[in-house]
Amino acid sequence: MTFFSPHPFGSSLGLLVLALLAASPGSPRAEEKADAPADTTRWHDISEWAIEGQGWLPADLKSRYDRLPAKAEKIVRPAVWNLSRDSAGIAFRFNTDATTLKIRYTVGDKGLAMAHMPATGVSGVDLYAHDDGVWKWVDVTRPKSLETTHVIKDIDPGKRSYMGYLPLYNSTVKLDIGVPEGAVLEPVAPRTEKPIVFYGTSITHGACASRPGLCHPAILGRRLDRPVINLGFSGNGEMEPEVVALLSEIDAAVYVIDCLPNMNATEVAERTEPLVRRLREARPETPILLVEDRSFTNAWIFKARRDRHAENRAALIRAFDQLVSSGVKNLYYLDGENLLGDDTEGATDGSHPNDLGFMRQADHFEPVLRKALGQE
Repeated sequence: MTFFSPHPFGSSLGLLVLALLAASPGSPRAEEKADAPADTTRWHDISEWAIEGQGWLPADLKSRYDRLPAKAEKIVRPAVWNLSRDSAGIAFRFNTDATTLKIRYTVGDKGLAMAHMPATGVSGVDLYAHDDGVWKWVDVTRPKSLETTHVIKDIDPGKRSYMGYLPLYNSTVKLDIGVPEGAVLEPVAPRTEKPIVFYGTSITHGACASRPGLCHPAILGRRLDRPVINLGFSGNGEMEPEVVALLSEIDAAVYVIDCLPNMNATEVAERTEPLVRRLREARPETPILLVEDRSFTNAWIFKARRDRHAENRAALIRAFDQLVSSGVKNLYYLDGENLLGDDTEGATDGSHPNDLGFMRQADHFEPVLRKALGQE
């Protein structure tokens, strides 16, 4: 026997009705979704914590994660001020027993990466944990937009100390750390030791580290167990008196002056002595380390680059000798020839270190800084 639908489209209509019923609020599928566990993450805004890597109090800043005080906007050149809004070197620390961690943050510049530096370094947040007496890397965010939420799952159980580094070449607008309900989360107060203050160029700023924790100021901070302040200003580390006056406001353990890559020999000759004397006037006992320009890794084949290095370094060593001869104490000097190694493999573009180059720089800086800090 053959059965006919009372409507020529009856079969299709029946399927449509079934589909609508399945999607209705009372259907089993909708109830199953409604019963899914709610997100119980507890979020904590780190701006409410005391963070490391800044030389001025939050009340002195225009934005919470700036590197120069608000008054600097009217003191330094616009290029320096704009670069100071990048959060390079700023770090936060906390303790938690959470087995899942979430990092939710917003950066201010949609230029998340550069041609020779990945988004993980330019705009990433880099996380380390303390284990067996040393800081070990855990994870880094991989930003694809101004707003990023990064989840780290299946962490081995146990309460640990963590340290996170903010983006090197982007401004940080807001950053929250999330842990599951019931997990412990304790902000860690900044260390009370005086910081090592780095003043320099794009290299100090962090170009071209693949992660914020891999630029040499951060590496040295972990090795020496000291807070660091990164005042690298890409293309604009020029020993300017306006910046030096701001540096002198920071009660540093050591001042590291690494500006030669942005200067010529005439500028080095004119500005080095005034810089040292200004710092020494404000901080009579604080060690000062003068650093030669690193060698371009392809300088072996470009005479103009070798000549530039030779001229800059001759000017710096003359200034150093004059300062020492005049009685300036606690003055240190670091040769630049092999800061990136001698095999031509330490840079991305001949100038800016890759991760290997940053490690090599840290290896050269470390013994000099230990001596200056009395850690020999």
